[in-house]
Amino acid sequence: MRRSASCAILGETSYRYVDDSIMLPATSIMRLPAPTALSAESVRAALREVQDGAPLSPEIACQLLRCDDDILPDLLAAARALKEKYRAGVITYSRKVFLPLTNLCRDYCGYCTFRRDPDDPGAHTMTPDEVLEVARQGEKLGCTEALFSLGDRPEAIFPGMRATLRRLGYRSTLHYLESMCEMVLRETQLLPHANPGLLSANWIERLRVSNPSLGLMLESTSTQLAAAHPPDKTPDKLPALRLKTIEDSGKLGVPFTTGILIGIGETAADRVDSLLAIKRLHERYGHVQEVIVQNFRAKPRIPMAAWPEPDHEDMLRTLAVARLLLGDMNIQAPPNLTAKGYERLLSGGINDWGGVSPLTPDFINPEAPWPHLLDLQRRTEAAGQKLVQRLPVYPEYVERVAQRGGLLGKRLRAAVDPQGYARAE
Repeated sequence: MRRSASCAILGETSYRYVDDSIMLPATSIMRLPAPTALSAESVRAALREVQDGAPLSPEIACQLLRCDDDILPDLLAAARALKEKYRAGVITYSRKVFLPLTNLCRDYCGYCTFRRDPDDPGAHTMTPDEVLEVARQGEKLGCTEALFSLGDRPEAIFPGMRATLRRLGYRSTLHYLESMCEMVLRETQLLPHANPGLLSANWIERLRVSNPSLGLMLESTSTQLAAAHPPDKTPDKLPALRLKTIEDSGKLGVPFTTGILIGIGETAADRVDSLLAIKRLHERYGHVQEVIVQNFRAKPRIPMAAWPEPDHEDMLRTLAVARLLLGDMNIQAPPNLTAKGYERLLSGGINDWGGVSPLTPDFINPEAPWPHLLDLQRRTEAAGQKLVQRLPVYPEYVERVAQRGGLLGKRLRAAVDPQGYARAE
C-alpha cells in the first residue's frame, strides 16, 4: 500500500511502556491538505527565500521532490549555496573497517541481502579473533573507524545463536557487541561506531563508554511500506521505536548518525516527514551528527529484486530538499551506491561521503564496491572541494565526547587534529 501524496507533519510525541527496556511512542500525525501546484517562478522565489534564511515549507518541499527538469538546476544551485554557507569547500569521509559481527537477524526486510538464517549459505558470527584481525589490518591502512553492523536480536528466534553466545560467554548479542567494541578500543587505535539496531536507553548508556557515536537508520516514518517492512516479519522497523532510540541518544548526549532510505515504496510526503522528524529531534537535543540519504538498490536474492530503483535525478532532488530542510546539518550520500559518476551527488549539497574502506567490502551492499580513496579524492577535488578524513564522530562533537574521559577520551584525543578531523599519519 502507498499512502496519499499529501504532506504530513509529525506532531508531539508521548510514550507508553512495552517492556522494561523499550517504550513505544504514540506519535500524532497532523495531516495537511495536498498542496496546490505553484508556478515555476513561485518555486524559484521560494528557493531564494530559503537561501536568505527562511524555512522551507513542507508543501513546497513535496513539490520540489517532484519538480520539472527545468526547475532542477535552480534547486541544486540553492542546495549547493547552502552547503557552501555552512561547510565551505570541504567534503569529509571516514576511513573505516566494516565488521559484520553477525548477519543473523530476526527481521525479514524486503530489501536486505545482509541478513541470514543460521542454515543459509554465508551465515556467520565473527569470533573475537576475527574481529581483532580485521581491526588490526585496518589500523595499518590508516583507518580510524571500526564500524560494527549486525542483525537485530537474532537470539530471540534462533536457538543456535543463543548457543553460540553461550559458547563465547555472553548473554545476548548486545553483550557480545559491547565486549568487542571494548576490545577494539583497548587493543587498537580504532574508534568503534556501532549500528546494532534498536537500543534501550540503558544500552545506549553502556555502549557510549566505548563508542564515541552510535547509528540507526530511521529509513522512513511511514508505516505503509509492506514490501520493505512486512508487518509480521519486521518487529524492529516500527518508526516509533526507531525514533525513540534516536531520541534517547539525544537525551544521553550521544552523537548519532541516522538517515532515510529512498525508493522502498514511500511517497514524497513520507520523505519530507522523515527528514523533519530527524530535524525536530536534532533541534531538541543537538545530537544528530549526520543524516544519510541512501538509495535503494535491487539485488537478485531479495524479495524486492524486481522493485524499481530511484534514478539519479530522484536522488539529486532528495539530497537537495534534505539540504534545504536541514540547513547546517551534515548530509551524507554513499558514493558506492551510484553506479556511474558518483561525484554528481555533490551537486545535491552533501558535505560527506560517509565511511569508505580500503580493506573490507560493503557487506550491506556487497555488489557495490567502495571507490578507491585516490579516485574519491580526485573526483572530489575536480568538483572544487577538498577531501578531508574525519573520525567516526564529527568535529563539532569531538570535545564533548573526549570529556567523557577514560580510554575512549584518551584514544579520541590521540586521533584528532586541532580542527577536529582525523590526525594525519
